[in-house]
Parts: sequence; structure tokens; C-alpha cells
Amino acid sequence: MKKKNHKANLKLTPLIEEHDEVVLFCERIREGLRHQVDDQRIKAYVDWFKTTYLNPHFEMEQTLVFPILGDQNVRVRRAMANHRRLERLFAKDTDIHKTLHKIEEELTSYIGFEERILYNEIRGLASPGQWQEIENGHHQLPFNDAEWKDRFWEDLDP
Repeated sequence: MKKKNHKANLKLTPLIEEHDEVVLFCERIREGLRHQVDDQRIKAYVDWFKTTYLNPHFEMEQTLVFPILGDQNVRVRRAMANHRRLERLFAKDTDIHKTLHKIEEELTSYIGFEERILYNEIRGLASPGQWQEIENGHHQLPFNDAEWKDRFWEDLDP
């Protein structure tokens, strides 16, 4: 049994590593807000990150991972609701400061839910064929924020 769980954990490693990038993204939002960086600078970064990173990650989860449990599974339904709620927050263009706080909070909470609850259920139920499908269909997103020029998080005093 341990061997199977270990293999399942390895299959999810690329997804969890992508989550690590999202956690770093949330930390940058939080620090930017704490240091009173202009909201529009943070929002521009948030929009770029969503388009280049979160959208492909969410799409991959919805097409390869969530179907393992099915769309009627309570945890999958919660995950899909979180995706929709985040989509609405990202689209919001009023009360930006408050919205940035909500995005950071929602994403941080959601990552914890996925890793501790949803992925654990998937680990217990996925068949070898489903693991293979994830492995074949998911190519870890190459995160590279070097192209983002306004690195507001690097200019902050500790």
C-alpha cells in the first residue's frame, strides 16, 4: 500500500510544484499590499500571472484530474466553485485593493484544500490508467516570470 501511495504522490508532484508557484504569487500580492505598492501595478501582475499560469493550470485540472472523481463529487464541485469564484475576482475592475486581498486569500485557502483534501481523495481512487493519462497529458508549466518587468516585490523593504 505504501508503494502505491508513494507512486501516486510522485504523479502529483508536478501539480504540487505548480502550486508552489501560486503560493509565491500570493506572497508577492500580500507583500505588495502590505508595503502599499500601487494597486494597479499589483493588478497588472495578477492579470499576467492568471493568463500565463493559472488559466492553463486550472484547465489541466479540469480536464485530467477532476474527472477521476467525477463532476458530482462534492470536492470536485467545491473546486469548480472555487475556480469560478476566482475567475470573477480576477475579472473585477472595481475596488481593486479589496479584490487583490480576496484573490490572495482565496488562492491560499484553495491551494490548501486541493493539496490536503482533494488530491488525497484522488490518490486513493485513481487507477493506474488514470495516472498514466495525467502523466501523458500534463506537462508541467514552465514558470518564468523574468519577462515580467515590474518586479515590485524586489523593491520592498523588509
